[in-house]
Amino acid sequence: MAQLRHWCKGEGINPTHAILLKDVPEDTEIEGIEGTLQSIKVLGCVKVRGRMYDPQSQCLTVLCECREKVNPKAIPLDILPEGSNAPWRIVGYSEKEEGSADQVLAEDLQVPPTELGPVPPLQASTPEAIIRAVGDLLQSTAKPVSDNSNYRRLRTFSGIVPTPPGEEPLENWILQARLMIEEYDRPDKEKKMRIMESVKGPALEILQAVRFNNPEATPQGYVDVIENTFDTPETGEELYFSFRMLCQHPGEKTSEFLRRMERSLNKVVKKRRSVPDFHRQSPP
Repeated sequence: MAQLRHWCKGEGINPTHAILLKDVPEDTEIEGIEGTLQSIKVLGCVKVRGRMYDPQSQCLTVLCECREKVNPKAIPLDILPEGSNAPWRIVGYSEKEEGSADQVLAEDLQVPPTELGPVPPLQASTPEAIIRAVGDLLQSTAKPVSDNSNYRRLRTFSGIVPTPPGEEPLENWILQARLMIEEYDRPDKEKKMRIMESVKGPALEILQAVRFNNPEATPQGYVDVIENTFDTPETGEELYFSFRMLCQHPGEKTSEFLRRMERSLNKVVKKRRSVPDFHRQSPP
């Protein structure tokens, strides 16, 4: 959000009439970008106003000016260009939403957003209790999802390491897939189809085998197979130690830090359930 606002200020563009397009391949022509965005009718005429190369993703972030005022709730989270398997992410500007989630979370926690520091000792709380507390806190700040937009297409996952540009790492894909299963009010057959559409390479081969050998497998079963196949081989003790060492990164939003905590704790609990002597292996 801040990146969009600052870039617009430098280019003299009204941020309410602008979007950022991320994960765009560096060899993409301007005409191709503008032509792809024309399919989003609510944006009106779209013009590219700037491009910036991201060395981490090895892709472009593109600043686009739109004729119509951008409503972040009315535009998709991503768009799939014609002839491509990798979507481009879309970021819009919202004055009302900027900073509100972080402020609410910080006030509920009664700590400054930038001074959370290391996770405190878990003397009186179990990992499950902390997961419930963090989950309840995140849920209390989440905005309700409308019936007409409760499905958002999953990003691509292949299981290849390191994660190729334009794909999601395992942890992020698992989180998105579980949310889709929980929130998408459609039959399991359609949910499984959505999951199959989002995978390729080794991950696709694994799920094709599951579908062939067990046609009655559930969407949750599909996700579990991917997680069990490609997840880290860390022990319960290593996962617990990693959780205890979590710190908020400089510039990281409080909401994102809490989500990292929740994902880390989920891994601890999952490993704990599969190892009977987990408490003896874990640090005091």
